[in-house]
Amino acid sequence: MYRYAFLALTALLVLSASCSDKYKLQLNTPKTIQIDEPQSISVREKNGNPIDSVQYLINGQAVVSNEDLKISDYRLGNQSISATINFEGEKWQLNNTVYFLAAEAPKLYGYEIVNEFHHDDKAFTQGFVYHDGYFYESTGQFGESTLRKTEIETGKVIRKVDLDKKYFGEGMTIYNGKIYQLTWRKKVGFIYDIDSFELERTFDYGKSKEGWGLTHDKEHLIKTDGTERIWFLDPETLVESRYIETYTNKRKAEKLNELEFVKGKIYANIWQQNSILIVNPQNGTIEAIVNLKGLQSKAGQEGEDHVLNGIAYDESTDRLFVTGKNWNKVFEIKLMEK
Repeated sequence: MYRYAFLALTALLVLSASCSDKYKLQLNTPKTIQIDEPQSISVREKNGNPIDSVQYLINGQAVVSNEDLKISDYRLGNQSISATINFEGEKWQLNNTVYFLAAEAPKLYGYEIVNEFHHDDKAFTQGFVYHDGYFYESTGQFGESTLRKTEIETGKVIRKVDLDKKYFGEGMTIYNGKIYQLTWRKKVGFIYDIDSFELERTFDYGKSKEGWGLTHDKEHLIKTDGTERIWFLDPETLVESRYIETYTNKRKAEKLNELEFVKGKIYANIWQQNSILIVNPQNGTIEAIVNLKGLQSKAGQEGEDHVLNGIAYDESTDRLFVTGKNWNKVFEIKLMEK
């Protein structure tokens, strides 16, 4: 297991001119913490003066004890740790930022090709879903973005809707008989009837920056915005209720793109990389990394603009499919742990 040389952050607060020589306070926290490592946080009065009481908080929630602090129940990433200090009738608050990291390094997977299917090499794939024996796909580029339904064996497009030229199509998912589709920077998404492809309504984004990938866990829509964050949305109100941040035991993963929900985990590919992250949806731990190197060239493409960007899962038969931007093939693959 990797170990970290923790850096103690110091917040120094001089209270007032009349007591600046008496009270000097600092909040000591590590810079990063792995979630399986109990840690302590503390407040120090540098001049040795008494403190009546201290209340510690993580993201505004009170912590029972600052000793052997257990953080396994928190999401990973950026956290606000604060201390409310009481002394001589005064109350002051100190704040630090700490990053929670995964407990272990991610597992590594390769792949085995099980089957190959035709894919339209004019399709700039942004979202990819298997549903009831067909592929559904959202494609991008201004003036070329579409929503389409295709036959698996032949790749034939049997239904298609063109987006307005001002929209760049992004991720999509199917939930309760509706198709949800994102756009890139317009901060608007579309909801269609799955049978007719008729547009039923639109929805606006909340705090998420842009529209990138989309899937669901049968309770929430799950969305990426091109950062390290994965957002969870109420499928009826489309309100962004919470988010996680994706981290290994060393660093965060940014530019998360196309998504799929597989066996209780979020599968996410990274923009301009031929790899998939397997993410714990509760706290953002990157549990595994799948290296799909070699598929891009087998699909007739090269370069960073035409990389992996489609993940689809057939839950009924446990089949995993992947494709990419302007690839001429869809691959059914089996993951192989290294």
